[in-house]
Amino acid sequence: MASAKSRLPREKASIQDKKAPAPLTTEGLQDRSRSGTEKDGKKNVLLLGITSFINDFSSEMVMPILPMFLASLGASPVFIGLIGGIRDALTSILKLVFGHYSDNLGKRMPFIYAGYLNSAIWKIALAFSPAAWFALVAVSLERLGKGMRDAPRDAMISQLMPKRTGAGFGLHQALDTAGALLGSIAVASLMLLVQVDYWVIIAVAGALTLLTVVPLFLVEEPKFEPRNNKFNFAEIRNAIPPQLAMFIFVSSVFALANFSYMFFIMKAQLTQGAVIPIILYILFNLSFALLSYPIGKYADRVGKRNVLIAGYSLFALVSLGFALSSTLEWLVPLFILYGISFAAVSGTQKAYASDMAPDELKGTSIGAFQTITGLVALPAGLVAGALWESFSPEYAFYFGFFAATAAALMLALAMPKTR
Repeated sequence: MASAKSRLPREKASIQDKKAPAPLTTEGLQDRSRSGTEKDGKKNVLLLGITSFINDFSSEMVMPILPMFLASLGASPVFIGLIGGIRDALTSILKLVFGHYSDNLGKRMPFIYAGYLNSAIWKIALAFSPAAWFALVAVSLERLGKGMRDAPRDAMISQLMPKRTGAGFGLHQALDTAGALLGSIAVASLMLLVQVDYWVIIAVAGALTLLTVVPLFLVEEPKFEPRNNKFNFAEIRNAIPPQLAMFIFVSSVFALANFSYMFFIMKAQLTQGAVIPIILYILFNLSFALLSYPIGKYADRVGKRNVLIAGYSLFALVSLGFALSSTLEWLVPLFILYGISFAAVSGTQKAYASDMAPDELKGTSIGAFQTITGLVALPAGLVAGALWESFSPEYAFYFGFFAATAAALMLALAMPKTR
């Protein structure tokens, strides 16, 4: 009996131990809070991605036909290269400025709203261009909107998903490119089935861009302390970490190789007419859209530097392929590989730069990266256009091959393996 009684308290205690909930520690609360924050962050990145989906749907209704539209206005290959370079260079100058001001203001959304609305207005104006010079002005001013919004938006993405920047930028890029894919399918369908004039397509695309503000109403902007510093190039230069400065230099070398997509479409046009190049451009966007998010997640695991080396190297091989052949049998896989190289490079470059940027200078640092690499787009477009017109189209792509190869080697040798 004594032994039975002595077992009862132990059995009760054992039952109580099983029923008693584990105490909620401070660490447990932090884990739950972090999990909730990451879910909210992904939801807001998704909304920003939907906005980019709508914008790129409209933009990619314009981009495949832009070289033909400009040529119909009398633009030469050098002038088209100038337009491609200016639109990217002007955008890039403003990314540093507006990235800095978003840090100072402690808000990103006003710049994002203004950027998308500006793009809508000037896309509509582009449709009614009476001459090539007016198209240059309209395209350049349309890119002002991209300059306003990109650095503040990308800084917000890095704040929303700070532990998984590769996945965050990959998700956003995937939605962005999915819109581009459907937009290019839409313009190909219009040209094949309805045979609409170029200016009508561009005007409709501009009107669609006005819808981009709808998802933005639902975005919850993360709070952060404003910096309230004056815009000073010397201070900004000194605040950028040496590793980020080196990466900006390396990515600028790659930007020389990565001249405007319009040259790739024009190369296909030489042998394939007007419609086939747009279908090939759809293949580019399809591979770009499908692989951006998986590659972004993979970059978080294996290191963004390794993915970028592969992306730069693949782009070099694609450029070599465009230089060597323009038959349809080659152009189909080349445009697919062109999209894969963009999927490996586009979002990963921004994630890599944001990882090296100081927390208090996210917008400024990302803006500096985008500004400097974007400014290189102007000489890149001019060099490619001059090589195309003075020698042959193949020389432009040989230039791209050598510049991309140099960037891949520099990245492998100059950047640390830990990232």
